[in-house]
Amino acid sequence: MSRAATGGMLLCRAEPLAVRPPAHLLRVRLLLAPAGGWSVLVPEDKPWRDGPETVAEVLTDWGSALATGTTWPVLSLWWEAGRAGFALAGGFRRTVAHAWDAAGSPSGEPDAMRALSARLGLDPVLDLAELERLTRADADPAVDGEARLLALVALLTRAGLALPPGLAPGESADRLRAAARVAPGVEPLEWSGWRDAVRAELDAAERGPLGPWVRGPRARLLGTAQVAAGAPLLAWAAHRRSPGWATAGAVLLAQGTAALAYDRARARR
Repeated sequence: MSRAATGGMLLCRAEPLAVRPPAHLLRVRLLLAPAGGWSVLVPEDKPWRDGPETVAEVLTDWGSALATGTTWPVLSLWWEAGRAGFALAGGFRRTVAHAWDAAGSPSGEPDAMRALSARLGLDPVLDLAELERLTRADADPAVDGEARLLALVALLTRAGLALPPGLAPGESADRLRAAARVAPGVEPLEWSGWRDAVRAELDAAERGPLGPWVRGPRARLLGTAQVAAGAPLLAWAAHRRSPGWATAGAVLLAQGTAALAYDRARARR
C-alpha cells in the first residue's frame, strides 16, 4: 500500500443483477464484480484527476446517485495520500460519512458508525464497538487512514462481503482496475443510451424475484412517482450542472419508465 496512491470503489449490498441497471445510469465506465453477497464497482477511469471534484466527492456522489430509488445500501470508499474515508448512502435516507487523515485522526459525522452498523445489519454491540474504536485518535503512526479503512472492510466480512483478490483500500486506481478485470464474474459497464438503460431495468425485473411492486396498482403508482420526481430533478441538475443529482434523476426516470413499461407488458400476456 502506497501513501501516494489514490483510488476508490463502491460496495453495494446487492447482487450484480440488481446493481447493473442503476450502475449503467452513472454514465461512467465501471467494472462490476460479485463480492460474496455484495457487488463491487471499480472505476475504469480517473475523473478526479482532471475535474474540479476530489476523489472523495466523486465517489460519494456516485454512491448517493446509485442508491437513489433502491432498497439496498451503497458504501463509497476512497483514499488519497494516506487520507481515507467512506460515505454510506441508501435510498432517500441521509448519507453519512467519515474520514481519517494521514495520521489516523478522525473527522466526520459522530453517528456515522452507528448508522453503518444499523443499515448493514451488524451486531449492535460487538461490531459497533469495533467500528467506534476506529473513530478514536491513535498515537500509533502506523494506524493511518488507509489502515483504518482496511480494518473497516475486514469487519464487513461478517456481513458477507468477500472482495475479489487484489481489491483493497490503499491500492492505486491502476492496480484496482487490473485486479478487477480478472475478478471472477466481472463485467464491464458503459453508458449506451436511454433505450439500453430502460431495457436493463426490464431485464432485471424479468430475471429477478417477482413481488407486489413489479406489477399492478402499486407498481404503477411507484413508477409514476419515480418519473414525476426524476424528470424535474434531471432538468434542475442540468441547469445547476450537478453530475450527482443528474445521475439521481436519471436513475429515478429510468426505473419509473421501466416499471410502467413492465407492468403494461405483463398485463397484455
